[in-house]
Amino acid sequence: MLNTLLEAFSLLSRLDSQVVAIVWLSFKVALATVTLATLIGLPFGALVAVASFPGRGAVTVFLNAMMGLPSVVVGVIVYLILSRSGPFGDMGLLYSPTAMVMAQTVLVVPLIAALTRQIVEDAWRTYATEFRSMHFSLRHSVAALLYDCRYSLVVAVLAGAGRSLSEVGAVMIVGGNIEGYTRVMTTAIALETAKGDLPLSLALGMVLLTLVLLLNTGAYHLRLWAMRKYG
Repeated sequence: MLNTLLEAFSLLSRLDSQVVAIVWLSFKVALATVTLATLIGLPFGALVAVASFPGRGAVTVFLNAMMGLPSVVVGVIVYLILSRSGPFGDMGLLYSPTAMVMAQTVLVVPLIAALTRQIVEDAWRTYATEFRSMHFSLRHSVAALLYDCRYSLVVAVLAGAGRSLSEVGAVMIVGGNIEGYTRVMTTAIALETAKGDLPLSLALGMVLLTLVLLLNTGAYHLRLWAMRKYG
């Protein structure tokens, strides 16, 4: 166990090329996923919070339920869509980073949207009367609330980033875990552990844990700072 730990630290200290490549791809996939999920999830969640329409309660329940959507189910669905017999099979996206981003976006959008809905809905209760008296349109109300809740919403985005970085099931299915092309930290850990390459698995695991801890620490302190500054 001690030798394995020392070898893992050695891989990290000398910036092993394989570790760097896997971590870098994980970053790129997570960044693309979070960017897309934020652009979709923030306005959609805020719209559900502010708008009044038939079935709003059902949409809210659906969003909350989708936060726990099994990643392997998403992986299978995206796989079927991108496979040769699927509607987008001719695009050749299966077993590519693009397919991984697509699958992760499906997983992260409900998380960001559900958290956004709750945050914006709480603010809407405070400002609804004021906005109506000023004849704010739905679009202006959503934009104003998103801006007002921006620090709290960063926490939702960071939660989405954590989900993206730690996801394994869907990206394994649609990415294929191809070395040097679609192998990210989670899939590499699963594969290398099965192969018995524990130092590499442990090194990647330490990087992944560090990143998740940093995201959660950043979210916690950002929320504290916002509460102290804005009450």
